[in-house]
Amino acid sequence: MKRFVATARGRVQQVGYREHVYDEAFDRNISGYVKNLGTGEVEIVAEGNEEELRGFINAINIIQRPIAVKSFMVKWEEATGEYADFEIIRGGSQEETFERMDYAGNVLHSMDMKLDQSLQLQRTMLDKQDQMLDKQDQTLQVGKETKEEIAGLRSDTRKHLDDEFAEIRKELVSIKDALARAGIQV
Repeated sequence: MKRFVATARGRVQQVGYREHVYDEAFDRNISGYVKNLGTGEVEIVAEGNEEELRGFINAINIIQRPIAVKSFMVKWEEATGEYADFEIIRGGSQEETFERMDYAGNVLHSMDMKLDQSLQLQRTMLDKQDQMLDKQDQTLQVGKETKEEIAGLRSDTRKHLDDEFAEIRKELVSIKDALARAGIQV
């Protein structure tokens, strides 16, 4: 068993960093605490097996809006076994209330940004749908024009063939009459 005492500097207070540290410790077999320091830093004391502690350090030494750990100093020690689980050590109620309000403001801002992105994506998708509908309308118009062309061509062909067959009938009648006058029966 090992223990580390770490100090995180940067944008680590009033941004939900302690909750992030707590969440990362939750699924690991780690005990200790996380707390805000009066210097604007956050202190983390953690005990567990060294491999899990190293994974824990990687998971909490982050820059992930709104959290920005700019410096993360770790001091390794032997475990004392004094902690049963992992906890957040909270400050006074006014300090905690203000931190919660700041964190809630950041969450709302993040939601607002995601909503704006979602609306922009929806507008883009609607524009593409409009373009597709326009293309479908054009295709339908071409199809309608093609159908009219085919109907006209059939009508013209029918009239032409009817006229040709009528002419052929007349010629056959003439040939039959000429053969009959020549005494040839058909």
